[in-house]
Amino acid sequence: MNLISLYIHIPFCEKKCYYCDFSSYGGKKHLIEDYIKSLKKEITLYKSVLEDYKISTIFFGGGTPSILSGSQIAEIMETVGKYFSIEADAEVSIEANPGTLTYDKLKTYYESGINRLSIGLQACQNNLLRTLGRIHSFENYIKNLEEARNAGFSNINTDLMFSLPGQKKSDWQESLEKIVSLEIPHISAYSLIVEEETPFYDWVKNRKILLPDEEVELKMYHYTIEYLEKNGYNHYEISNFAKPGFKCKHNLIYWQNKPYIGLGSGAHSYFNKKRFSNVNQIEEYISLLKESKVPIENETDVSIKDEISETMFLGLRMMEGVSIEEFTKRFNISPFEIYKSQIDKFKEQNLLYWDEKHIKLTQKGIDLSNIVFQEMLLD
Repeated sequence: MNLISLYIHIPFCEKKCYYCDFSSYGGKKHLIEDYIKSLKKEITLYKSVLEDYKISTIFFGGGTPSILSGSQIAEIMETVGKYFSIEADAEVSIEANPGTLTYDKLKTYYESGINRLSIGLQACQNNLLRTLGRIHSFENYIKNLEEARNAGFSNINTDLMFSLPGQKKSDWQESLEKIVSLEIPHISAYSLIVEEETPFYDWVKNRKILLPDEEVELKMYHYTIEYLEKNGYNHYEISNFAKPGFKCKHNLIYWQNKPYIGLGSGAHSYFNKKRFSNVNQIEEYISLLKESKVPIENETDVSIKDEISETMFLGLRMMEGVSIEEFTKRFNISPFEIYKSQIDKFKEQNLLYWDEKHIKLTQKGIDLSNIVFQEMLLD
């Protein structure tokens, strides 16, 4: 049976963070019940589409999925289980924000089949959390972490961000040290990217806030790799670090350019050589499904050149790199035949290297990864 992954989008937030440009909304919690009804209806629309597939991973993202009660998440999980075939050892993740969790909620999540928790901490310093517009404190995180473990969760990720306004290198070192000391098995460490149409974008433009310069950002990143590897974490993707056995299986699906279905408003899918996405607005999503209409807004065919390009640059995000054997099997041609000039050029510049099995980025290549990725796009 073929395998596929599910992404389930929960677009609600208590308050939108100042840096966030995701498809998420504050002040719309009154729509949650109607949204869940619509989400369940969308699930039924895929019953026949996925009848020959088994679900290998499920990921509840947002927004803030942990705004939903235990019974609401259980209701969604029950519907997924009713209409789809789920692998017995499927990884089922939920993103959660500290301050939205309780022991009872976490216990119900766990009992409903959620077995991986991804907590959006971002920083251990409360002044930096306020700068980001987060609703929680570090103390909330510590309390929720204890509750999560008591509820049964052992597969736990923590998100951290560096290169923040007002963040010193010592702040970042302190955050890493605290999270490692808490024996968190998976850490996602991202540099802040200031996106258009966010308060941060305007504040940076108007110099209301100042970001660390690129040199400081790079030093923070290099320190992250060195410190986490020294403490037993495998640096397996540009921004992700895991103790043995704790890599995020769902995200590996994206980086290996494998198919997935996105459910919910603003969710994206990659399936049957097409990429498609649902309408962004919650109200429109609910309205369309009330009328039993498919909520898809955009759909594009993925050409063979697109698929090759995406497989190459997404695969290079992983430290193990692009599998030469799998690439050749998938496209019936070696990556060295398609990308000979780029590979030769980047090897000479010490950005790429390869062994018998994989083509990989060097450390310098990781630092300049966007340059490499850009040249993997085929015209």
